[in-house]
Amino acid sequence: MTTPEQPDALPFVAPCRTVPALAAFGWLRLGWADLRRAPRQSLCYGLVMALMSYAITALTWWWGDLGLYLGLLSGFVFVGPWLALTLYAISIRLDRGEPVGLLRSLADARQQLGNAMVFAMILTVVFLVWARAATILHVFFPDSSARSLHDLAWFLGIGSAVGALFCAIIFAASAFSLPMLMDRKVDTVTAVVTSVNAVLRNKPAMAVWAAVIVACVLVGVLTAYLAFIVLLPLLGHATWHAYRQTIDTARWPPVRESAPAHPHFE
Repeated sequence: MTTPEQPDALPFVAPCRTVPALAAFGWLRLGWADLRRAPRQSLCYGLVMALMSYAITALTWWWGDLGLYLGLLSGFVFVGPWLALTLYAISIRLDRGEPVGLLRSLADARQQLGNAMVFAMILTVVFLVWARAATILHVFFPDSSARSLHDLAWFLGIGSAVGALFCAIIFAASAFSLPMLMDRKVDTVTAVVTSVNAVLRNKPAMAVWAAVIVACVLVGVLTAYLAFIVLLPLLGHATWHAYRQTIDTARWPPVRESAPAHPHFE
């Protein structure tokens, strides 16, 4: 029987598998199966995420850019990773045939809260640099007295390119890192580097996955965030299965051993 390697013998990055370009749709099917097996627990977190979206919108409406930044930092950067961990915890328990419950998923996620906060600080740095870049770009906004369609198109094109760059950085860093932190005894840096490496080695599949995420976000916005109650838990569960199919973590010890229990729900 093989045992996990000691931490000092582990590589800096976990190896990844090559997945098909349309693997995202298989991940969605598996995520939907998890959601159907634990609907109450999953939809509770979806409701929290939808309410958080309303709160960020309200802060932006009342306080403008300051409210937007505060809302994104508190909700997206700090609360978001923790809520994602709870969804991964549900999927882990379903995979292992263990009891599933709200309190159990919260307890599982709390064990990795420290690593999640380190990841949140990394996101904070990226977010602050992004905000600074957006401020600099506004300096080049065309003057209202001599504004032309060409100038506006040039400004919007540059702004969109910069925004897409930062979105790509966040996507690459977070695609597989949080599920890995939830599943294995690994440091945050290794999880982030593993995620970036896997994204770069599976560009077609990850481009499709990113497009699916963007489409779900657009549907959520068009439905006044109501669709987020279902779509965000679905994406969370699907992300867990994406990680399981893509990242080879056999050399890292699990966070906890599976318990010999039959699945039931609370």
